[in-house]
Amino acid sequence: MAERRRNLAAAADASPALPARYLTPEDLVEMFELPSVETVYQWRRKRTGPRGFRVGRHLRFDPADVRAWVDCQREGVAA
Repeated sequence: MAERRRNLAAAADASPALPARYLTPEDLVEMFELPSVETVYQWRRKRTGPRGFRVGRHLRFDPADVRAWVDCQREGVAA
């Protein structure tokens, strides 16, 4: 599990080029230690989370978009 978390963190640090794979809502739950996947869907409904897109009925996130969202969240936080 720790190895998977490191791989996900590395994916979130990916360059702007197309990533090796897009992230699922479950990946975000694991990366950010969220209570459930419903949190990710609430973020999407409220337009407060990282930008996602649909592939058919499946929700996916580009690691570069997730990184940009994290950077935005960190801007207003005191060091």
